[in-house]
Parts: sequence; C-alpha cells; structure tokens
Amino acid sequence: MLIETVGLGRTYAGGGTPVVALADVGMAMPAGQFVAAMGPSGSGKSTFLNLVGCLDRPSAGVCRIAGEDTARLSPDALATLRARRIGFVFQSFHLLPRLDAIGNVEMPLIYRGMKRRMRRDRAMEALERVGLSARAHHRPNEMSGGQQQRVAIARAIAGGPDLLLADEPTGALDSRTGREIIALFQALNRDGMAVLMVTHDAGVAAHAQRVLRFRDGRLVTDETQAPADAEAEMAA
Repeated sequence: MLIETVGLGRTYAGGGTPVVALADVGMAMPAGQFVAAMGPSGSGKSTFLNLVGCLDRPSAGVCRIAGEDTARLSPDALATLRARRIGFVFQSFHLLPRLDAIGNVEMPLIYRGMKRRMRRDRAMEALERVGLSARAHHRPNEMSGGQQQRVAIARAIAGGPDLLLADEPTGALDSRTGREIIALFQALNRDGMAVLMVTHDAGVAAHAQRVLRFRDGRLVTDETQAPADAEAEMAA
C-alpha cells in the first residue's frame, strides 16, 4: 500500500483544553489511485492531508507511506521521504514572484542537490507535461491563475513523486479553469501517479475514483465510484 493509516489521530493543546482534530482514522490507499477527501471546515480532512504529507506528526495511531512508519522517522528522514515520494499542490500557488516558471519548478530539485543541467531538463519536461513549455520564462505576474496553478503542479511532479497531494487546488479558480486542472490530475493519474485531493466541492470530488468523507475529525464514509471525465465535460 502507498498509504496506510491505523487508528490515526491528531490532538492539539489549545489554552489548556485539548482539541481533537482527527481521531481513529483507518484507511489504505494503493499506488495509482485518485482519491478525494471531503468534509466541512473543521472536519479533519486537511489535518489528515498534513499527516499523510509528513508535514505534521500524529498524536495517536500509525501512518505508513510506502511501508515506512512516519512517526519513527527522524526529521531528516521525513524530509527525504517528502522530497522523493510526495508532491504538493495548494489553493494558493506559492510561486516565487521574482523567478520565472522554470525557476519555480526547479526549486525543489535544487534542495535535492540535483545538478543544474539535469534539473533544468526535468523542470522543462514537467512544464511540457502541464502544457506550459511556451511560458517557461514568464514570471507569475505574467500568467493567469490557471497557468500559475499549472506551474505549481509542474513543480510538484518534477521530482517524479509516487503521490500528489492537493489541498483545494481549484478553490481560487473559475469553474472552467478548475475543470482543466482536474483533467490534468486525471491524466497524471492515468500515467500511474496517485492523487489525494482535499475539496469541499462535490462536483470536483466526482472526478475521483474514491471519496473519503470526514466529519468532526472522523472518517465517516469511504466509497468508490465511477469517476466523471473532466476532458469530456469540457468538450461537451
């Protein structure tokens, strides 16, 4: 399994009163699956994503990524796991305004110690994959919101991760641009990349193969479905 959680929980100490953000979540996600996590604000879905992405550590239970128990890893080992296996896409694009598109995509490859020529080639390949090779030398303020999100996706996939984590990736986009981004996720998934996406939008979640629904910090339903085809919707 690519992701496996058993009794996963996260509690925060807030003003002396513990706040349970996530409790007793058990699930397993194989490689190559497209999963949407849904729920209202405060339901625990983003906390779950942060734990799976090794951005936070659990207070209870186990989270395994590709068989590795994240609670047992050192900070350096966690950083290596994130860098080599996980790509992140957020609602806010988090692009560096002074860098052009290819420079933004290269950033995580620099942290991995990749040589300049190789990382430049990998960054351009990622931009080509998201349809933005012609914008490689444009800065974020010279691109639309959808183009900026594509650059963010290129940055996330440039290192060849097994898992793409997306937190409300269409939340700042208009509906058509949002469908374009979901169509890109589906294409990446068809090529073998696993996608775990947090969304509050049932229309967006309809494009996943599986939907996890959270409420009050708990996983309440876990259902598979026939995913809607975003490309077909745009063509209609």
